Amino acid sequence: MTTVTVWNEYRHERDDPAVAEVYPDGIHAAVAEGLEAAGFDTRTATLDDPEHGLTEGVLADTDVLTWWGHRAHDEVADHVVERVTDRVLDGMGLLVLHSGHYSKPFQQLMGTSCALKWRESGERERLWTVEPGHPIAAGLPESFVVPEAEMYGERFDVPQPESLVFTSWFEGGEVFRSGCCYTRGAGRIFYFRPGHETYPIYYQDEIRQVLANAVRWANREGVEGARPTPTYANTDPVE
Repeated sequence: MTTVTVWNEYRHERDDPAVAEVYPDGIHAAVAEGLEAAGFDTRTATLDDPEHGLTEGVLADTDVLTWWGHRAHDEVADHVVERVTDRVLDGMGLLVLHSGHYSKPFQQLMGTSCALKWRESGERERLWTVEPGHPIAAGLPESFVVPEAEMYGERFDVPQPESLVFTSWFEGGEVFRSGCCYTRGAGRIFYFRPGHETYPIYYQDEIRQVLANAVRWANREGVEGARPTPTYANTDPVE
C-alpha cells in the first residue's frame, strides 16, 4: 500500500478563527482524510513537530509527501529541506500544494523564485483539463469550478513543466498554470494550485480526485518493472 505523509505548516488553523472554522483539525487532516478514503496509508506531520515530523525514518517510509505551507517557509530547517530534496531525487514523490510554491524544497528543486501574482478576493476559479490523457486527469471533467479561491496569476516563475495538466481562469481575467508535472532525479513532482486556507477547497470532490490521482502518478503506480539504480562515481567503461 502506498504510504503518504501529509505535511502542513499548521499555524493559521491555530490562531485564526476563520481558518479554524473551515479546517478545525488542520488542513493536513482534510487532505489526509481524502487520501485515506482513496485507499492510501496516510500519516500527518507539521512544522512544530520535532524535526518538523520529517525524520530520516519517516521519509524513508514515505512513498509520496504532500506539502502545504504559507507564512512560515523560513522556519523550515535547512537540514530538513536537504533531507526532503534528497529523498525526492532518490525517488520519493512530492505534491506541492497552493502556497507551497514558495517552500524551500520546491524552490530548491525548481531552481527559480517560484514567484507569481496573487489577490485574495474570493473569486471563482475554473480549472481546465488541458492534458486529458494524463493519469492525473483520470475521472475528471473537461473543466470544473472552485466557487471561491485566492487568485494566482501568471507569470509563474517556474521551469517549463514537463506536462501541464490543468490551467486556471479567474473572474478578474488572469490565467495560471495550475497543475505542473516535473521529474527531478528519480522523483516525480506535481504542483497543484487550489487550496487557500479560508476556503473549503480540500473537501471538494474534484480536488480530492486530483490529489489521489497525483499520488498514484508520483508513486509510479501502474508502471511495471523496477527503476534502474544510477551510479554516481568514477566508473569503468561498459563497452
